[in-house]
Amino acid sequence: MSLWTSLEPASATVDPGGSTTVRLRVRNTGDVVDEYRFEAVGDLAPWTVVEPQSLRLYPGTTGSVELSFAPPRTPDATAGPNPYAVRITPTEHPEAVTVPEGNLTITPFTEVRAELVPPTVKGRFRGRPKLAVDNLGNTKVTASVGGSDNGDQLSYDIHPSNVQIEPGRAAFVKATLKPRQIIWFGSKEERPYTLAVQRSGVTPLDVEGTYVQRGFLPRWLATFLGVFMALAITFVMLWIAYKPQVRSQAKEQLQEAGISTLPPASPSVSPPAPPTPTAPATTPTPVAEAPPAGGGGSGGGGSEKEKKTPERTAATAVQQLAAQDPGGRHICYRAFVADKGWTDAVCDGETAGSVGQNKSLKALNIAVSGTKGTAGVAFIHNPGSTNGQGYYNKVPWSGVPDGIDNYIGSTKKDAQNMLGFTINVDEGGGPVCQTAHVHNEGWHGMGCDKPGEGENFIFGGTLTNDLWLEAVKFTV
Repeated sequence: MSLWTSLEPASATVDPGGSTTVRLRVRNTGDVVDEYRFEAVGDLAPWTVVEPQSLRLYPGTTGSVELSFAPPRTPDATAGPNPYAVRITPTEHPEAVTVPEGNLTITPFTEVRAELVPPTVKGRFRGRPKLAVDNLGNTKVTASVGGSDNGDQLSYDIHPSNVQIEPGRAAFVKATLKPRQIIWFGSKEERPYTLAVQRSGVTPLDVEGTYVQRGFLPRWLATFLGVFMALAITFVMLWIAYKPQVRSQAKEQLQEAGISTLPPASPSVSPPAPPTPTAPATTPTPVAEAPPAGGGGSGGGGSEKEKKTPERTAATAVQQLAAQDPGGRHICYRAFVADKGWTDAVCDGETAGSVGQNKSLKALNIAVSGTKGTAGVAFIHNPGSTNGQGYYNKVPWSGVPDGIDNYIGSTKKDAQNMLGFTINVDEGGGPVCQTAHVHNEGWHGMGCDKPGEGENFIFGGTLTNDLWLEAVKFTV
């Protein structure tokens, strides 16, 4: 070894966002003039500057370089001891590399940021905001979350109420706000509230939001009921005032005519029979005539009925794909969108439904080929829910073989919104994948069942009773 090194000091301390300097002394213990190149290595290398980067020394002489450390004020600068090293390569003997090592202690710092998503929520009976808590420091953060407002007008259900967040990571806290009093009639009211992120020995971090409470019944309905009651009272008063006047006039006429109030001796005349309602005119339906005996061609004197174009269902689409690709696996589907009706049938990962139009799905029409059939069931809105979740409709499962339409959900006028669905193919023996677009949540991740592992179906959508499906994609 023809080189002697020394770090002064061997251990140093630095604050994130600051800098510190360590001196590296080098002595040429060989018998020839040599030039040494210096290079920082290890996890701290991106934050280390070596000046100068090379040093030429005569035998028996000593030189020094400075190592400047400047870790950023980010979670990447891990708090605590951090080893570092410098690779020294002699020019004359490049194989004789020396790597002196030292230790740099980075001091801890804490920085927490919180944000409400969304900052304003609306509802008649509850609101569901989310609180995103980001740990921007370089140490683990433990905190609790609580809610408050002026006048104690809201109650708070927060889950989880305590979080531990690693450096550079974030935690999401779900909050359910419930007003203590219901607004039966009238306009909406804004109720400001605060969610506080509390840490031991630190001033709480307050995040302010607004809950807009809507009236149970709309304002126009209250006005309508008031006008209706006023008209009803006016009608009753007019009827009471008009009835005595009729009696008085009839009595005076009888007295003037001197007519007895006894019934006449002749039999009374029966009231006339009600008129017979007139039947609406109908156009007779043309009947096709049978061809004459012994043949005679297909021509006839009657007009032919106009043929309507058959509806293109999911089965129609999948049968066309099966004819083009007999050995392939395909799934086609369409969605019944509120206020719009059935969408066009699409296949194999295309989007069915609507995105960004605030339209809910009521039903799905699904058909498959090459998968030995499919089955499914709809998870729908529950008007009487006590846990904030929907429920499966009364029909447990609806299953069909390949090439046949399967329907889940309902297209009736008063049908409940679909929140989700459960689906499988080949009675769970084959794979099927789905992704769903949920109102206010966007596209969920792609999920697939796992045949052979006990998961013979896949659920898509949401359990939350106040949300709904907007679009779906399927593949097999």
